[in-house]
Amino acid sequence: MATLAEGNGGPDAAAEEAEAPGQGGVQSVDRAISVMEILSREGRAGVSEIADELGIHKSTASRLLAALVHRGLVQQDHDRGKYQLGFGILRLAASIPGRLNLVQEGGPILRDLATTFRETANLAVLRSGYAVNVDQALGPATLASQDWIGSLTPLHATASGKVLLAGLPTEERQKVLKKTRLPRFTSQTITSRTALETQLLEVARTGLAFTDEEYEIGLCAVAVPVRDHLGHVIASLSVSGPGFRFSPRDRPELLETLQQAGLDLSWRMGYSAP
Repeated sequence: MATLAEGNGGPDAAAEEAEAPGQGGVQSVDRAISVMEILSREGRAGVSEIADELGIHKSTASRLLAALVHRGLVQQDHDRGKYQLGFGILRLAASIPGRLNLVQEGGPILRDLATTFRETANLAVLRSGYAVNVDQALGPATLASQDWIGSLTPLHATASGKVLLAGLPTEERQKVLKKTRLPRFTSQTITSRTALETQLLEVARTGLAFTDEEYEIGLCAVAVPVRDHLGHVIASLSVSGPGFRFSPRDRPELLETLQQAGLDLSWRMGYSAP
């Protein structure tokens, strides 16, 4: 039978345990979480592998694993001596609502974006071949208080829609496009399937989608994906404004902040970035 501990404590281990008062507990929790993240990523790992990745002594890694095993959060493969996540994880996960409240989690993020960039921020999901706006925050510079919440907007002509399309498997995307077609809304609307697919490949690669007066004259926008715990695109975050003052392609600080906001909301929905 494989044992919980590998290696013995020594001067290095003792020095490692000599933490500043009040910091030891927090550090142990952080390390325990890191252990579970490693096991989630790798499937299985041994004490030495975990110790090496965390930069800790093997005896410390063994104690962390022992505590997690005791709680049922980690279990040991007795045939190979490696560890994997235990069924206690499922017990904790069962307490999470079947569907995390996307709007509740995204609200503060939308308001921060709207305040920071003084434009309209929207959260949209895919429904019945449309991008449906489920929440919105208006910036102080917004000219009109148009309420986009509940609005059905075309996938091919909006930044949010392009993000949602790019996140679909190819076969499913083809079905959606065949059903909705590519109607023209302005002279800038993409109506070519080939041109749209080329743009969607770029959206999938960069995580950014743009529209320049493709749905409404004078309206420009940029959007990023929101992912769930499996990495699937479940929503989009966007910032939009009038073209005469809002040119997102020329604002790297906006793009960086928006992408981080998308990652933050994805993390709240259970996503763990690679």
